[in-house]
Amino acid sequence: MVSVTSAVGTAVESVQDAVGALKVLVRSGLLNPTNPKETLTTVKRAKTIGPCGSVVAHGAEEYPDAGAIADEKGELTYGELDAHANALANHLLASGIERGSVIGVIARDHRGLLTTMSAAGKAGLRLAMMNTGFGKTQFVEVAEREKVTAMLYDEEFGDLADALPPEILRIVTWVDGKRPIPDGVRTLEDITATGDTSTPAEPDEWAGLVILTSGTTGLPKGAQRTKLSPFSSALIVDRIPVPRRGTAVIVSPIFHSTGFALWGVAAALGNKAVVLRRFDPEKTLAALAEHRAEMLVAVPTMLHRILALGPETIAKYDTSALRVIVIAGSALSPTLSEAVQDTFGDVLYNLYGSTEVAIASVATTAELRLAPGTVGRPPVTGRLALFDDEGNRIHGTNVRGRLFVRNGAPFEGYTDGRNKEIIDGYMSTGDMARFDEHGLLHIDGRDDDMIVSGGENVYPLEVENLLAEHPDIDDVAVIGVDDDEFGKRLRAFIVAAPRANPTPDDIKAHVKAHLARYKVPRDVVFVDELPRNPTGKLVRRLLPAGPL
Repeated sequence: MVSVTSAVGTAVESVQDAVGALKVLVRSGLLNPTNPKETLTTVKRAKTIGPCGSVVAHGAEEYPDAGAIADEKGELTYGELDAHANALANHLLASGIERGSVIGVIARDHRGLLTTMSAAGKAGLRLAMMNTGFGKTQFVEVAEREKVTAMLYDEEFGDLADALPPEILRIVTWVDGKRPIPDGVRTLEDITATGDTSTPAEPDEWAGLVILTSGTTGLPKGAQRTKLSPFSSALIVDRIPVPRRGTAVIVSPIFHSTGFALWGVAAALGNKAVVLRRFDPEKTLAALAEHRAEMLVAVPTMLHRILALGPETIAKYDTSALRVIVIAGSALSPTLSEAVQDTFGDVLYNLYGSTEVAIASVATTAELRLAPGTVGRPPVTGRLALFDDEGNRIHGTNVRGRLFVRNGAPFEGYTDGRNKEIIDGYMSTGDMARFDEHGLLHIDGRDDDMIVSGGENVYPLEVENLLAEHPDIDDVAVIGVDDDEFGKRLRAFIVAAPRANPTPDDIKAHVKAHLARYKVPRDVVFVDELPRNPTGKLVRRLLPAGPL
């Protein structure tokens, strides 16, 4: 009887989710109830050529002369971007790459990357999005694991491409002119200028996409998706007011989940994406001003660097059109949360999720004012649950537990056959979390980051957030290291603010004044910079945990 009741409850929730998601999609403009033919075409295309190919094709039909992307080479319209994608898709198929095969791309944010993303779907090929921070060994191992048959790459990654087996087709997606193009290798610019721009025959079904995990603990895993619910976009637009037919500056890497998802939704709403191959804080402000951008997509470390420019430099650029700043990828400290909104107004949205669970929750501007640093509440179709180590559900205010998520964008497992832990239909995020007195979610760090020091549970992120408030600290990381007396102790890595000279005693005194004694770092190490991956996430395994 219990299982029947549970099944009925789940079915009712599914219907409620579907209705709620439809309302959100209509409200945002992603669905037009007055034009069912257009809606059916969009849904059908998403099932055959995938989300990237379908949003570009839709833009080419509805507003071909509108700007689709602006990069260092200028601007491409939706019509031009769609034609480029067709040319590349036709070239790949003519080169002998069979439908259903896997192609890889390692490229920074520019027209070549978006062209490749769209072309893969149109050609019926699965696309593996490679990490621009890869070393040669990682790159080769992942390409082999994903069974890549062609690699599209920026010239700067030529050394990586050279390490691949010779039978793999190579195409250069961006030319810097700093090294010769190998014999027999064509450039994407040549292919799109001279190739067949007619629309390829649609494949029977979308071949899928592989987005790699951050790889902060080892070789990145491949998170595959071969089916994409039409309600996936609702996870974004439910709590984030993405502009329509406007402009979005996207500096969060598009090869990773956040940049990819926000670009897709922005493109579906007819926005122009302004991208930079390499993040630069002042150039980002200049792009916001030049394009009168309504939205910025970034990671917290990028916002930190923008604020570090100082009020005088920031004031040189007119950002009055900015209505939305979406951040994700790493923890947002309460200090940074307040500083961003004090500088740019109440425009900040903190998105929390992962490659595996998609979007778990979003904090709105008002919620970030109420509880700086929170990740907010789940969007439509989303549900959150906390479990203890034995798999029992946890309830209560400010009670920590392992965070699990259920939503309308289910994960299909890693490409190596593994999966995340699932309890009652909820998938593990790997994070520890709690709900505050307002019902807002707070992330307390990875479940494997917690240490036990002298019998007390300590979460390094709590100490990091406190130290981030210190005016003499520019960046900080806290880890647990072995200790003969206490089992584990905290070690803090500090990047001092410009013209500041804090001492280890200053750091320890600040923590002691605000937190329990056992949370004071025993070791304080000053460094020039912290190891972060291209998405801004701290790579803790690269911090020295051995004897100093």
